[in-house]
Amino acid sequence: MNKATPGLTASEKLNFLLTNRLPRRWATLFMGWFSRIESPVLTRISIAVWQCFADDLRLQDAQKCHFRSLRECFTRQLKPGLRPLDLRPDVVCSPCDAIVGTCGRIEGNRVFQAKGFPYTLDDLIPDAALAARYRNGQFITLRLKSSMYHRFHAPVDCRISQVSYVSGDTWNVNPVALKQVEKLFCKNERAVLELRSDDRNYSLTLVPVAAILVASMKFHFLTEPLDLKYRGANQIPCDARFRKGQEIGYFQHGSTILVFASGQYQRSAGVGEGHHIKVGEALLTGHPLPGRDRSDSCLSEESDAAFDT
Repeated sequence: MNKATPGLTASEKLNFLLTNRLPRRWATLFMGWFSRIESPVLTRISIAVWQCFADDLRLQDAQKCHFRSLRECFTRQLKPGLRPLDLRPDVVCSPCDAIVGTCGRIEGNRVFQAKGFPYTLDDLIPDAALAARYRNGQFITLRLKSSMYHRFHAPVDCRISQVSYVSGDTWNVNPVALKQVEKLFCKNERAVLELRSDDRNYSLTLVPVAAILVASMKFHFLTEPLDLKYRGANQIPCDARFRKGQEIGYFQHGSTILVFASGQYQRSAGVGEGHHIKVGEALLTGHPLPGRDRSDSCLSEESDAAFDT
């Protein structure tokens, strides 16, 4: 059920109406088709229109200056050296460029998407045993705007042995919608990634959440993208190993990644609602594993060489 929020301004209400009263599935499928059209002229026009609404679009940071399609622009890679990694062994890095949304301690199993809008871990994560690990732990909401870098990376050295895919809706995940739609993250399409380490007492899980015009998550270790057309298994076994900072996958557009950490972790200094964070910067502290000696202190093409993009 949707809940009216009297604090919304007229422009926020209009934003909500335009982005969430559209036929979301068809708008998302259309954008998926349109973004794949390979036409340099159409792509330049589309980017110019996009920049009229996103003055923070920074294409000069991309490895390529020219794009064959809008999708190629959305999923652009960055020039080497632009995202230094925090190599301190007890630090969990941000997996993506984002604006920090609601964050803090989990109250039992209750999490907040916005003030006054709770949801439970059990509603979001289909594995009850996994959800139980985060009781009274930490959560951080990371919102990727459409103009941001859309690839996400391993926040620590870890292994992923299964992806839990949950098919769902494609509500917008911007702050306006989070104040209007109850349990929005639990309604949207999403994937649950447990990041396994050698110490089972410490738990980290990422939940990438799709949204309108996105609804496509590509993980380099899976053959198929997870999107509205996916018809495969919901529990997808795999054996993917990552070093801290190595690329895991990408969204086709902006969206959200929810980070869940067990109770031993603490948010890093300065990480709070509204904070702009980049890949590789400190997000949490308290990770138990020792760091590895590495000569590369920035995200690079070499660190992603194990997977095709």
